[in-house]
Amino acid sequence: MGTTNGIELSPDDKILYVNESVQRKIWAFNVDVNGDISNKRLLIEFADFGFDGMKCDLEGNLYVTRYGKGTIAIITPDGEVVREVELKGKSTSNITFGGKDGTTCYVTLQDRKCVEAFRSEIPGKKWR
Repeated sequence: MGTTNGIELSPDDKILYVNESVQRKIWAFNVDVNGDISNKRLLIEFADFGFDGMKCDLEGNLYVTRYGKGTIAIITPDGEVVREVELKGKSTSNITFGGKDGTTCYVTLQDRKCVEAFRSEIPGKKWR
């Protein structure tokens, strides 16, 4: 693999997602009960802008920081981009879910040296 950066498990811990920042690819692997991985497959590839951190919501959608573009790409477990959330800054570096109900997404931005927030319709996977 190339420049690996973001890593995340699906809500059921059966799929491992790994992104390659420079290569702009997100890979999926099966995870067995022993934690071994297999069946590497390309989930999605982008033509522009890199990645940094990513997290899953309760339904298994990935929220991926698009470094340099200033968006969060929301990607289904099948690899379809369903939404891109535009932020004020361009250097999105990490994301987490929080708030009372787990639907507030907090994103760190290197260029603005701050945290921006937006609401998700689905809580983060830790709110199961």
